[in-house]
Amino acid sequence: MPIKLHKPTSAGRRNSSVQDFSDITKFNPEKSLIVPLKKNSGRNNTGKITVRHQGGGVKRYYRKVDFKQQIFDIPATVTAIEYDPNRGPRVALVEYENGVKSYILGYQGIKVGDRIVSSKAKVEPKNGNRMPLEHIPAGMFVYNVELEPGKGGQMGRGAGVGIQLMVVEGKYAQLKMPSSEVRLVKKECMASVGQLGNSDYKLIRWGKAGRMRYRGIRPTVIGKNMNPVDHPHGGGEGHSPTGQKRGPRTPWGKPARGVKTRKKKASDKFIVSRRVSKKKK
Repeated sequence: MPIKLHKPTSAGRRNSSVQDFSDITKFNPEKSLIVPLKKNSGRNNTGKITVRHQGGGVKRYYRKVDFKQQIFDIPATVTAIEYDPNRGPRVALVEYENGVKSYILGYQGIKVGDRIVSSKAKVEPKNGNRMPLEHIPAGMFVYNVELEPGKGGQMGRGAGVGIQLMVVEGKYAQLKMPSSEVRLVKKECMASVGQLGNSDYKLIRWGKAGRMRYRGIRPTVIGKNMNPVDHPHGGGEGHSPTGQKRGPRTPWGKPARGVKTRKKKASDKFIVSRRVSKKKK
């Protein structure tokens, strides 16, 4: 998907770009596969803000994407490629031979008329086909990978993402994540072959604050520009230093920037090698 650049006809158009929707074949979603999406503006069930910088935005419908694809051994045909405002990649409307329709994530190179199949047995390892990791040849890229058999895909769901299957040994398959982390996943877990499409999504330049508000993202202000009552970095004359002897802090006084925050988790034993972090200059 190419990116369309605007001419600087206004301040908002200057340095902005938009998606090119030439790959979209159907503009109205399938009514049986959408539900209204209720906004909570980052608030929990008691009304307190637990995620900052959320609110407003254009009203959306949620497309019920099938992350499990548990209609096994029945081929499906791609009937349309649609835009989904809730995610980076496109979604594809597929129709199985038994008449069931569903949305799946759009893989790289998808086009109307493609036939895909999901199976617990070994099938042809072509883009879009879904099977257990143990049946996929080593070295291939996969997406929409399960962490637990039957739970549905949880990893590799972003635009342009591909996870490389390194090797299958014993009970586990080794997966190399886009972050370069190598992780163990049970070989019975299902995964789709290929990479997700719309890889140019990360190149979009949003241009002005208004486009972020359309997306439901509110302004972010750094702590230096706040008052002391609002942030540990706040106060002082003008754009002052943070004033923290022990390094920068979060709004709640905890160490920030370069501090490991991952707690001891049971899943640590499944990480073969950590991601390669950028060296401090």
